[in-house]
Amino acid sequence: QVQLVESGGGLAQDGDSLRLSCVASGSTFSRYVAGWSMGWFRQAPGKEREFVAAIWWATGDKAYAESARGRFFITRDSAKNTIFLQMNNLKPEDTAVYYCACSYRPTGRSPNEYSYWGQGIQVTVSS
Repeated sequence: QVQLVESGGGLAQDGDSLRLSCVASGSTFSRYVAGWSMGWFRQAPGKEREFVAAIWWATGDKAYAESARGRFFITRDSAKNTIFLQMNNLKPEDTAVYYCACSYRPTGRSPNEYSYWGQGIQVTVSS
């Protein structure tokens, strides 16, 4: 199994920065660590869950949604099985529940490709 635990959300104002963290654990994660992609998704009220960013554990390659590119940065600390999402220049439209997710060798950015999910963490940006 894989367990994901997010932290770091909260309230911010337009233009502020926040950093989200997600710690992965579990025997399945450790056994197949080289094949994982870990990502961040978000879901605003009344909207579908959408891809934000992902990082491939083995290579460090990254992918971003257009809405996140240039403002959000995903990184990993392999020694701590942790990924981060540094969110800069936050906007009210970034308000959502942010989810950490994990997938074994995904081929796309659909939430359906991600098997393991954290509990979600609220990020609220006020204008």
